[in-house]
Amino acid sequence: MSRILRAAMILLLVASCGGGRYEPPRDLENACSIVKERPKYLRAFKDVERRYGVRPEVLMAMIHQESKFIGNARTPHTYALKIIPMGRQSSAYGYSQALDGTWEDYKRETGNRRAKRDNIKHATDFMGWYMAKSNAKLGIGMNDVRNQYLAYHDGHAGFARGSYQSKTWLLAVADNVQTRALTYGVQLQTCSRR
Repeated sequence: MSRILRAAMILLLVASCGGGRYEPPRDLENACSIVKERPKYLRAFKDVERRYGVRPEVLMAMIHQESKFIGNARTPHTYALKIIPMGRQSSAYGYSQALDGTWEDYKRETGNRRAKRDNIKHATDFMGWYMAKSNAKLGIGMNDVRNQYLAYHDGHAGFARGSYQSKTWLLAVADNVQTRALTYGVQLQTCSRR
C-alpha cells in the first residue's frame, strides 16, 4: 500500500473519530421531522419510555427547552466589567444541560461510568432517571410535564421549598414546555401513522 493511500486512510479514520454531530435537527417545531432526521433520537426516547415510563414528547419538549437539541450546549460565559471572562454561568452541558454533580450521581447510581452528556441515549436516560427521582421524592407524575420541568430546573430541594413560585419567568417557561410537549405528542401520533 502506498504511503499516500495509507496516510489518507489514517486521516479519514482520525476524522471519523472526531467530535460528534452536535448541530440540532433542521425543524425543531415538528416532532416528526426531528425523529425522521435523527432516528437514533426516537430509539433513545423509546428506551426511556420503556425503562421509566416517560413519554417521548415529554423528553423532547424538555430537551428543546434545555439545549434546543444541541448536543454540546453550554451555558453562556460570565464577564467581570463586561470584558474579562470569568467562566460559565454553571457546569450545565449537553442535551439535558445536566450539572456536573448531578451527572456524577447519575453515573454512580446507574453504574454507567462511561455516560456522556453529549450522547442522546445517555442524556435521555439521565432525564428519565432524574424524573423517576422526582416522582419518588416529590410525588410528581412521570408525565406531569410542567411540574417535572420545574423540579428539573430548580432541583428536588428547590421544588420542595417552592422556590419556583416566586419566579414568574420560570413558571412561563414551564407552561411553554408543557404546551410544546402536547404539540409534539399530537405530531408524533400523526407521523407514526404515515
